[in-house]
Amino acid sequence: MWSVRRAAAADAPALALVAGATLLETFHATIPVADMVAHVTGKSSPDVFAEWVADASSAVFYAGADGTGAPLGYAVLTTPDFPIPTDPHDIELRRIYTLAATHGAGLGKALMAAALDEARNRSRKRVLLGVHPGNSRARSFYERVGFRVIGERVFTVGASRFVDPIYALNL
Repeated sequence: MWSVRRAAAADAPALALVAGATLLETFHATIPVADMVAHVTGKSSPDVFAEWVADASSAVFYAGADGTGAPLGYAVLTTPDFPIPTDPHDIELRRIYTLAATHGAGLGKALMAAALDEARNRSRKRVLLGVHPGNSRARSFYERVGFRVIGERVFTVGASRFVDPIYALNL
C-alpha cells in the first residue's frame, strides 16, 4: 500500500527520481530521450524540488510505499505560470504524477485530493494546470475531477515544443 504526506527537504532526491521515472514511463514514445534528459536535469532536479519544498507559496506532496517509503508519485502546487490572466486566488497544480505500477490503485486520486484540500486551505478559488496534448490518460482523469479547458500554452521539453491545453477547476 502507500501513503501521501507533505514532502520535506530530505525528500528532494527521491522526488527527482520519481519525476524522471514517470516522465520516461509517460512519454517514452512521444518525446525524444535527449529532450527528456534535458527537461529532468533542468526542471526536475533535487535542487528544484528542494526549492519548491522551501517556498511558502508552494506545496509538495510525496506518495511513498508503506514500509519502505519508496517514492511512487508526487504533486506540486505553486504560483501560476501561464499566458492567461490569473489572480491571487489562483494556484497551479504544476505536477501530479504516479508510477505506472500504481495506476488504478487510487494514488492519483489521493494526490489530487491532497492538492485540492491544500488549495482550499489557502483560500484559492481556482486550480490551473497544463497537460501534454497527447496525454489522454491524464486529460481524462482531470476531466473526471471537473477540470475544463480554458486556454493553451506553448510548453517546451528540451528542444521539443508542444501546445498544451490549460485546464481550470473552480473550487
